[in-house]
Amino acid sequence: MFKFVVLAICLGYAYSCGVPAVQPITSRVVGGIDVREHSWPWQISLQYQGTSGAWGHTCGGTLISDTWVLTAAHCISSSRVYRVYLGKHSLQTADEPGSVAIAPEKIIVHEKWNSFFILNDIALIKLSQPVEVSDTIQPACLPADGAILANNAPCFVTGWGRLYTNGPIADNLQQALLPVVDYETCSKSDWWGFQVRNTMVCAGGDGIVSGCNGDSGGPLNCQAASGSWEVHGVVSFGSGVSCNYEKKPTVFTRVSAYIDWINEKIINN
Repeated sequence: MFKFVVLAICLGYAYSCGVPAVQPITSRVVGGIDVREHSWPWQISLQYQGTSGAWGHTCGGTLISDTWVLTAAHCISSSRVYRVYLGKHSLQTADEPGSVAIAPEKIIVHEKWNSFFILNDIALIKLSQPVEVSDTIQPACLPADGAILANNAPCFVTGWGRLYTNGPIADNLQQALLPVVDYETCSKSDWWGFQVRNTMVCAGGDGIVSGCNGDSGGPLNCQAASGSWEVHGVVSFGSGVSCNYEKKPTVFTRVSAYIDWINEKIINN
């Protein structure tokens, strides 16, 4: 965790990263389920303001310090006005206790983001004010630089994405167990082939459980040996046929490939 020192210095609070006050449900439930409220306290809802002035959920993201949020580059449009909603469980409930909406001060999209090949699909959002860390709002830990997850490692995707292909956005935050698919398997021709790179992480692919539209930018949560939770992935893309297509696991930007980039942006901004 030595690469996390830069962030840890900035935080200055009693809470540890990746250790929620409310423990998440980690039983091997098949399919997405409502999370235990505030058990993934680093999950954020990235929202944009429509022409009517109303705010709508567009992507997920991960709080990684009291000032910084990690999300996907493809979630960001220069023509939109955004806010980051932290401490949320229900998107339908206004003014939830322990939640707060904060405007971005700065949004940094990776300089080499390539929307055609979906490369370097990662972005950072600097909040306009530090968030007060609490039982409902805590940061996730970052993985060690270059860390590679083992095949079949049990990780969880979280988000308010569609409940099924072309279905409705979830009201309450959802979680689903997505075992990791190693690069050797995921890059096979009958899986993702050349579309997946070693800067990505695949998870799922059983044709039953997956991320879906609206989960983009959100975390792949994996528990370290210490018990703390690390954000190993940022939801990037999935099958265009359906969300849960066999041998087309959800693909995440591999966070451990971008630790130097994350630290450099935080130090200089």
